[in-house]
Amino acid sequence: MSADKSKFGSKLGVVAATVGSAIGLGNVWRFPAEAQNNGGAAFLIIYIACVFILGIPVMLAELSLGRAGGSDSVGNFKKLTPRSRWWLAGTIGLVASYLILSFYMVVAGWTTEYLFDSLSGDLFSEFHAATQAEENNYFAGKMAEYVTSAWSPLIWTFVMIGLNLGVLLMGVRNGIEKMSNVLMPLLFVLMLVFCCVSLTLPNASEGLSFFLKPDFGKITPQVLINGLGQAFFSLSLGMGILVTYSAYYPSDTNLPRTAVSVSLLDFLMAFIMGLIIFPAVMSFNLGADASALEGTTLIFVTMPEIFTRMGMPVLWSSLFFLLLAVAAITSTISLAEVAVAFVRDRFKVSRKAACFIVVLPLLLTSSLCSLSLGAVPSLQIAGMPVFNFLDTFATNMLLPISALLICIYVGWVLPRGFIKDELTNHGALAGRMAGVVAFIVRYVAPGLIMVVFAAQIAG
Repeated sequence: MSADKSKFGSKLGVVAATVGSAIGLGNVWRFPAEAQNNGGAAFLIIYIACVFILGIPVMLAELSLGRAGGSDSVGNFKKLTPRSRWWLAGTIGLVASYLILSFYMVVAGWTTEYLFDSLSGDLFSEFHAATQAEENNYFAGKMAEYVTSAWSPLIWTFVMIGLNLGVLLMGVRNGIEKMSNVLMPLLFVLMLVFCCVSLTLPNASEGLSFFLKPDFGKITPQVLINGLGQAFFSLSLGMGILVTYSAYYPSDTNLPRTAVSVSLLDFLMAFIMGLIIFPAVMSFNLGADASALEGTTLIFVTMPEIFTRMGMPVLWSSLFFLLLAVAAITSTISLAEVAVAFVRDRFKVSRKAACFIVVLPLLLTSSLCSLSLGAVPSLQIAGMPVFNFLDTFATNMLLPISALLICIYVGWVLPRGFIKDELTNHGALAGRMAGVVAFIVRYVAPGLIMVVFAAQIAG
């Protein structure tokens, strides 16, 4: 670890920054879209099982690896097993995080555009002048027009890239930690308010039924794959984020408590977003229009609908998209920090230089993702827009492979007592979870990941 590498300054900072890496967009934006596309409650059950059976143990394996190595996602492997090629496992997570970052910046740009339109009033300026039929599809049409335009999404994506660069240059404690400490609790409180509003909408019970009453016939191999992918995505597993962030943890951090706290908060936010989105979908008859339920833009259609039913919609919309934009920053920064730490440690450059080396190529990769959604439809890989391909490839392929290799490495390559030593802080804490976590990391997680992965390839 670099001699001048910062540490998180408090227990709150440890949890807030780690939760922020996931909650920002992993659950506020992506979870409702995945649940909508995979059977609602059926997907929710698979997601819960993956989070608590696999997610927490795999998270503890990554946190243990990062804190013990004290380096970047690749350097940890080089430090703990210096004469092996296991550093390639860290490289997979590094690549996955950068691919995700490329399309995440586009979504983050959307949040910034909606914040600007909310503050200016443009988001609602023509809504009340529309007929009832036009109102039902107003925000779906507005989002579709925005996403498929050429310049506006690019401009706001570049704005978000610039904001990321600014926070990254401020460092770990003054940038990442301070922002997470203040704004993640505010986002949570605001989500509770929106949840209460959504549950009082007409026909909310139909949305709750879709989200909470499972149809087990909808559980297919693809739903299993997507549930595992979302669990890993929302918990930041296999991306190198947790391995990188845990290198910034103080040596006395209680890893089991941190992992459980992060997982519970992460799941709670996903659950609350489901309670917000799906009653609104049914209440506003969005289910009748497939284009209105386009997965990647779902939240940008339903939330403005909710705001129109609240007093002072401009205020609520501005608050929501402000905090969503900030939450998007915590997500994109955590992804970028993986590459920044790698460049800084591996090439021995200053943090400032590493930030520019990592961020500037995003001007190209994120542009390709944005343009592929409509402005330049020929930008495709394997028959999919670049945006969708990176999402599918990184989430359903690279993340499970990365997590699988980390489980094998921590469970079988490192000394047998490694997990116990890290989870108990070398005997300073009780080790009640250590044996169960070690068993899951060694046997259960690799087996389930390989089964799901094989099903994906076969399918």
